[in-house]
Amino acid sequence: MKFLWPSALWLLAALPLLVALYIWLLRRKKTALRLASLAIVKGAMAPGARWRRHVPPAVLLLSLAALIIGIARPTAVVTLPSQQQTVILAMDVSGSMRATDVQPSRLVASQNAAKAFIADVRPETRVGIVTFAGSASVVMPPTNNKEDLYAAIDRFQLQRATAIGSGLIISLATIFPDAGITLDAVSRGGRHETFGRPLADPSNPKPEEKPFTPVPPGSYNSAAIILLTDGARTTGPDPLEAARMAADRGIKVFTIGFGTKDGEIIGFEGWSMRVRLDEDSLKSIASLTHGEYFWAGSEVDLKKIYETLNARLVFERKETEVTAFFTALGALLALLAAGLSVWWFNRIV
Repeated sequence: MKFLWPSALWLLAALPLLVALYIWLLRRKKTALRLASLAIVKGAMAPGARWRRHVPPAVLLLSLAALIIGIARPTAVVTLPSQQQTVILAMDVSGSMRATDVQPSRLVASQNAAKAFIADVRPETRVGIVTFAGSASVVMPPTNNKEDLYAAIDRFQLQRATAIGSGLIISLATIFPDAGITLDAVSRGGRHETFGRPLADPSNPKPEEKPFTPVPPGSYNSAAIILLTDGARTTGPDPLEAARMAADRGIKVFTIGFGTKDGEIIGFEGWSMRVRLDEDSLKSIASLTHGEYFWAGSEVDLKKIYETLNARLVFERKETEVTAFFTALGALLALLAAGLSVWWFNRIV
């Protein structure tokens, strides 16, 4: 636990002084009491009468301790409902996805896992789908309609080459549709532009365009990208430069490497090709954007990863101020101390 105002914790030093004052007051009490009746004597001698009188002050002391901790504004890492409302599935549809080393094929396994992920997302979460091979395109804009998403996944068409960077840029453009992000952005130094638009020419400025100010990586809590690929970039923009664009906009990118890690020759329909998963790039993309990298070697592995991500996107652990908790605890303990005092002694001690 951390504190925003740790200097306020010095007030806790007053609690031992209050205990000492309480003991001193008890000792100053007269030992001889004038008793009005035998009933009072019996009441004073009842089991538990001695310790009961100390309970309300002790509870009140705990109340003060809780309130002082609340004044120091404590923070703690707690699990809270995520604010992410949009998730973009960026999925590889390159020719290597025909491979059958993952049954029934990499493509079908990825489709099945994506559908399972969509089936489990919260109704208020919008899911968009971007596919990439030699180029990238939006096959389904963010929507809550799960049937439309399933249909879009069933329409996947395999193509040649793998442009991971293009998939990331189109995903960003889908999250920020009014930002003017294009595939040309990276080649023009896009991550330093006005959210994807080139800065105004000094000789012909455009007042409506403002310089883009990067935000901390992973700080945008309303959207995330889940990128799945089974190979390495063969064309298109540099994926790491695209990842920096995402990081500058606070978007987390969770990457999934699917299929063989080492270079292997995979055959299908009389053709053969060498496929190698570029784990280093996928790990770098995840690290730059404060996301996470996963590897899946089967459809079962992939579904488990999607389940993990679904839970991660529904609930997230974050450092949050918990002052209200200690304030409420202090107030409750104060009420308890007063209640016990009235119940046992018919007055607030």
